[in-house]
Amino acid sequence: MSRLFETRPEDDGLPGPQRRLAMLVLVLGTLMAVLDGGIVNIALPTLARELDISESRAVWITNIYQLVSASTLLAFAALSRLIGRHRLYIGGLGVFTLASLACALSNSIEWLLASRMVQGLGAAAMLSIGPSMYRVIFPSRLLGSAIGLGALVVAFGIAFGPSLGGGILYLASWPWLFAINVPIGITALVLALQALPREAREAGRFDWPGALLSMVMVSGFVFALDRAGHGNASTAMLLPLAVSLGCLALFVWRQRRAISPLVPLVIFREPRFSVAAIISMLAFIAQGASFVGLPFLFQSGMGLSPIAAALLFTPWPMALMLTGPFAGRLADRFNPTLISSLGLSIFLLGMLSLAMLGEAASATDIVWRVALCGIGYGIFQAPNNREMIGSVALEHSANASGVLASVRTFGQALGTAMVGMMLALSAGSLSLALWVCCACVVVALMLSLWRVPLARGDRAA
Repeated sequence: MSRLFETRPEDDGLPGPQRRLAMLVLVLGTLMAVLDGGIVNIALPTLARELDISESRAVWITNIYQLVSASTLLAFAALSRLIGRHRLYIGGLGVFTLASLACALSNSIEWLLASRMVQGLGAAAMLSIGPSMYRVIFPSRLLGSAIGLGALVVAFGIAFGPSLGGGILYLASWPWLFAINVPIGITALVLALQALPREAREAGRFDWPGALLSMVMVSGFVFALDRAGHGNASTAMLLPLAVSLGCLALFVWRQRRAISPLVPLVIFREPRFSVAAIISMLAFIAQGASFVGLPFLFQSGMGLSPIAAALLFTPWPMALMLTGPFAGRLADRFNPTLISSLGLSIFLLGMLSLAMLGEAASATDIVWRVALCGIGYGIFQAPNNREMIGSVALEHSANASGVLASVRTFGQALGTAMVGMMLALSAGSLSLALWVCCACVVVALMLSLWRVPLARGDRAA
């Protein structure tokens, strides 16, 4: 870790002391944005009771945050080139902090959902450019290690959210799930104004039509999944789905013709990049659905308290912290697709064991299953991210970072919407959701094994 802040005469990027502060800003902002996507999951049964709403509607406290983030990540990544990444990051951090205060002060589900939407905008502004910020903060010789650390922060934030949420609920009421962000956000803002490197604005136009199409495309698809849980395939589901697919076609048409496209489609011509993106989304669908569905299973199905349910999640982030850095170092020496395939195999075993979990299971039965998922996901994620970012040209790395953040957030939103659909149909359908998660991991593993020769050939060249 200390070598990340050593300064050599030939280094580009920031000097060591400023580099340390800038890295702290990125870690704090990323952790808050990612944690807030999962910290509420463990509290959803509690929020449903205290706000007097159905469990399927309570899921939208999580889903609206993920949905807004997923639908605006690409737009913010493109906007950063025009206004400067440091301005966008500081602005997103400020919006997120103020929205967190609004969430804590909410006294109705409507006000809470509106505040969560604004929170999602602030989170998207930070997450969309976080990976690319490392390029101007760290020297080229340390870029791989810095990106690996950033991926670990994201993975840890996603996995640790339920445990932290349960601990807060044990000590305080649910508004503190959001209020805790306020002092951390203010501290990060002060540091950001001092430490983040300044950049000049680039000339060019913002692709407003492309941004609008991407937002409608993503939000329409997830909304269609939510409507499916409230009835059969009616107009309430088919209309947003049709709108989403139509916007997808128009978005591709627009990106092919725009002077400054929101997403250069050339990056998808590289099969290694495209396959890694699909694998990442499938894995995040499984993890996102698990992190929303298991709290309901532990609390509503097994009758456990929020703190007990949170403690059962603890092995996941702990295992991820132990295996993630080790897997990242292995990926620098060996074929990263082999490492990530091994991780997906272990993750699949963990998901299968959770899907077969009975309601009378002991804590020991749950803990080893959750730990197995954390081990597998820790081994999978960093090598897959390295494969995805490293497979595109340097000038498209910022766009690749935006796509990486988008598929992650979109996958989580799809997983959350799937659980909401299952809850609306029947509380007992949670086991079915876990089996669907297993199917997603099976497909991801098959794709990961298929791409191994592609990466091997590239390394040989």
